Amino acid sequence: MTRRELVQAAIGHRRAERVPYAIDLCPDAAEALRAVYGDVDMREFIDNDVLDISVPWWNWYHLADDWRDFPAPVSRSHVIGTGSYVDLADRIKAARDQSDKYFLVRIYGSHFEKANFARGIENFLADMAGEPAFARALLNRIIEKNMVMLENFLPIAEIDGVLLGSDWGSQIDLLMSPDTWQEMIRPGEQREYDLVHSYGKDVWVHSCGDIEKVIPSLIEMGLDVLNPVQPEVMDIARLKREYGHALAFWGGISTQQTLPYGTSEEVKQEARRVRDLMAQDGGYILAPAQSIQGDVPVANIMALLEVARETFA
Repeated sequence: MTRRELVQAAIGHRRAERVPYAIDLCPDAAEALRAVYGDVDMREFIDNDVLDISVPWWNWYHLADDWRDFPAPVSRSHVIGTGSYVDLADRIKAARDQSDKYFLVRIYGSHFEKANFARGIENFLADMAGEPAFARALLNRIIEKNMVMLENFLPIAEIDGVLLGSDWGSQIDLLMSPDTWQEMIRPGEQREYDLVHSYGKDVWVHSCGDIEKVIPSLIEMGLDVLNPVQPEVMDIARLKREYGHALAFWGGISTQQTLPYGTSEEVKQEARRVRDLMAQDGGYILAPAQSIQGDVPVANIMALLEVARETFA
């Protein structure tokens, strides 16, 4: 199987000769590896089965100074594109000619995160509770911009999936009530998922924290892959048992305990335990629950990579 097919098998809940992996490093962890192994290309060193594809996106530009005069501030809050679409399709096709990996466009911040980047997280949560009309207008404006940007690259055939998402959870619970999530977050997310699926791509979503209360809804909405699946805040065995038939998981190996504080052997044991649990009947892409930070010993990173590269049958 190609590496692309390995990932597709996992998403399709089919077993393969190996569980695919996609492990991210923070800059300080990458520097620690280079201090031991020299000035290596980290993409080649980790050699994930998923290849990250960068595409132009957008950001806020000249935000309104006074948000109180609703709805004018929403319309006055301008955006600006980043990057260029010139030759994008040719660049991605050239990458496909050289790689058999699964091509994933990583967007991350969708509309909730873009809104709280503009307003500040505490302010926007207060908006959702106290000024719902304003919050909805801002979220809708963001989704409209997102849809335009998605349309610009989704026709590129070589792209396999798109990673969206915002951090909806804390380590205790959702940051908002489930009803608020359903009313304000779900509609925009659904529009994005439907658009991505209409081009035959997989929908991946990143959301930190305990978001189990909305996982059934995400499945109804057509989500294909959920990340990062934090084991400190959600019971990953229950997630696999309750939702593993309908959802693929990416993550789940502890970055708060085992990776920074365990021995190399404990890292291997934990990685194999999580892999064997979550990859039953497919549906798993091996990874830590977050990007590996500089507090993780190099020996533990290498132990994780050793398990990630093992044949699994």
